[in-house]
Amino acid sequence: MKKVMLVVSAIALVACFASCDKKCTCKTYLLGVEKETVETSVKELKVDKCSDATTVIDMPGVGKNGLECK
Repeated sequence: MKKVMLVVSAIALVACFASCDKKCTCKTYLLGVEKETVETSVKELKVDKCSDATTVIDMPGVGKNGLECK
């Protein structure tokens, strides 16, 4: 019985860590205006960390353009 409980506990622990997925908050900018904010996961963005998905370019006289993730 102890072995069964140990196995069940181990499976539950692995499932808990596997289901944890870091969330990123990403903002879309167009001509310096924030258009949309979405929350997504690192897996969906296919990056190691949120900042790796950032593609913002700050253009003088125009403003930010692109995706900014934190």
